[in-house]
Amino acid sequence: MTKDQDKQTESKKHYKHTLKALQIELVKLQKHIIKDNDKVLIIFEGRDAGGKDGTIKRIVEYLSPREVRTVALGPPSDRDKSCWYFQRYVQHLPAAQELVLFNRSWYNRAGVERVMGFCTEDEYYEFLETVPSFEEMLVRSGIKVLKYFLDISKEEQKERLKERERDPLKQWKISPIDKAAQKHWDDYSVARNIMFARTHHINTPWTVVRADDKHSARINVIKDILFRLDYTDKEESLVLPDADIVFNYAESYLDQGMIAP
Repeated sequence: MTKDQDKQTESKKHYKHTLKALQIELVKLQKHIIKDNDKVLIIFEGRDAGGKDGTIKRIVEYLSPREVRTVALGPPSDRDKSCWYFQRYVQHLPAAQELVLFNRSWYNRAGVERVMGFCTEDEYYEFLETVPSFEEMLVRSGIKVLKYFLDISKEEQKERLKERERDPLKQWKISPIDKAAQKHWDDYSVARNIMFARTHHINTPWTVVRADDKHSARINVIKDILFRLDYTDKEESLVLPDADIVFNYAESYLDQGMIAP
């Protein structure tokens, strides 16, 4: 075995060891959520192939399925399109004792719908105007809201999309939207930046995750969740996230290259 292979083996061992320790902390967190009748909503957005599925999988892996739900809605029906935009999401919000993870959310309107022309100009700007008030209502109702954006480089996205095409176990992830991701990279960047600027607020801030390294992204997202939420017997030294990987959005990070252009 070469030195590089040794390093890779040790890195995988460290990842698995750290992940297991953090998943134990997640079980503690869920016990606390159930005991205190908390309502927790975690929103995952990001670039296509940003690693949302894999991150969510590691979060929920050992949690009680009765009190944790993952929501990944498909395209809206004709009826959905005739309703208040947020209506189909509201029914999936957490009740007491529940942790709900949205694998994409109402922010579809600020991303794919805007870029691909699936909504009108009026619908788009109406969304940007109203979503802060909507989320403020959720917070005032007692829901704890965390919003994560998994950010990757254009080169990394290209490689991951190619991997999906090669791997028969991942081909279910391929969609026409994915195939257009590279072509519309700059359009998505502009839409993302506007979304951050208009919907990053003190009570519902955006947390950016630099996700080119999948393992590092997963570990640090879990750490950040555990760091932000209160629960009993927290291992404080374990849950401190790497501020170079996970950080609250600030416009200056765009200029500094912390967020992919």
